[in-house]
Amino acid sequence: MIETDFLVLGAGLAGLSTAHHLRKLGAGDRVLVVEKEARPGGRAGTIEKDGFLFDHTGHLLHLHDPYGKSLIEGLLRGNLETRERSAWIQSQGVFTRYPFQANTRGLPEATVVECVAGFLKNVHRPPKPGDGSFKDWCLRTFGEGICRRFMFPYNEKLWRYPLERMTTEWQGRFLPEPRAGEVLRGALLDQREGFGYNATFRYPKRGGIQALPDALAARTPGLRLNAAVERIDLAERVAVVAGLGEVRYRRLVNTLPLPVFLDLASPLPADVRAARSRLRWISVYNLNIGVARPRVSDKHWIYFPERKFPFYRAGFNSNFSSAVAPRGTSSMYIEVSAKPGERFDRTRLENRCIESLRGCGILKASDRIATRLWIDIPCAYVIYDRERGPALAAIRRHLGARGVETIGRWGAWKYSFMEEAVLDGRDCAERLLGKGPRAPRAEARGKLTALK
Repeated sequence: MIETDFLVLGAGLAGLSTAHHLRKLGAGDRVLVVEKEARPGGRAGTIEKDGFLFDHTGHLLHLHDPYGKSLIEGLLRGNLETRERSAWIQSQGVFTRYPFQANTRGLPEATVVECVAGFLKNVHRPPKPGDGSFKDWCLRTFGEGICRRFMFPYNEKLWRYPLERMTTEWQGRFLPEPRAGEVLRGALLDQREGFGYNATFRYPKRGGIQALPDALAARTPGLRLNAAVERIDLAERVAVVAGLGEVRYRRLVNTLPLPVFLDLASPLPADVRAARSRLRWISVYNLNIGVARPRVSDKHWIYFPERKFPFYRAGFNSNFSSAVAPRGTSSMYIEVSAKPGERFDRTRLENRCIESLRGCGILKASDRIATRLWIDIPCAYVIYDRERGPALAAIRRHLGARGVETIGRWGAWKYSFMEEAVLDGRDCAERLLGKGPRAPRAEARGKLTALK
């Protein structure tokens, strides 16, 4: 039997960061990281096919924390580019700048009037608070026009869940709230102001986003790949890992999707099993294509709120870095959300996606698709409903009493971005060694902030 002080499940950014910081803080070789895949990175990884490098949809670096910025810039020294965001919305046959609520210029006149009038009505006659749901917040913040034309159809397409049952905890910095003057200016002028947390972004010059976990893995002690966790005995503090057998640990750090981890763990009392059943999410089917034509678009990504498009967003990897696609080509990712267990006819869906891109002018009829790659992302987005908070609290109480930290985007069951995953790992390492705050980042901050 293998014995270790700290067993980390998953070599994504949160797991790698935890191990790196444990070593940095003096844990030495008392750390073991197990990863089921043949490479580190988890969802922040990159897959090569036919000379194209495809990430698991758009993975862009938004660096806001001084320590996170310093660490990531150091890891990718000489391999980072900074770009100004070019994000757009396609609706009613035209492209308008992101965010929709501040950029209605170019839409049909009736739509512009509807959106601006609804927003100003709320400014001059603020509506009374409703049920506190995400749907209610949207109506009170943006007015009926903006909600009808974008906020409702886009979020219904993404989340596949009733908006009146979702809470507002997740949105944080991710939904810009323009002032009245900005809404008016964006209705009359081509407003180029950068709204939101992602007005600029960083991306590796070479290697796709895989460059970041690879750099972090080089500083990570005790990393074992092709080592899937098969089961965990929480009472005995023993995990069974493929290729390693039984591993006895003193403390366990989970970064796997929380429902997946709980399905591997035992014993679980009835209240924790019930709490697990109340965790909800949506999955994403990510179609990646390589196009045998350079610069198919000058944009970084585009939102598609209308039902006639099967996808909710499409982006252009080769506009992040020219090194991810062969010379003379372009690459794209196309995102379709799905309820857990929902299945699609891949060929039919693929054809619909490509025809839709041709229909709105992104692809030409003459374009040759050089390669295609589907990447499935189970548990892509955590759904924040009223049951999530109490369920998560019950699960954390049980796991905490048994020496388990559950962190990162999926382990902490939250909506977050890559820098935050790295910071979660640092904070977890400090807690494990008694050198930091006891509460995880989301609770310590008091309000969740979170990913593109």
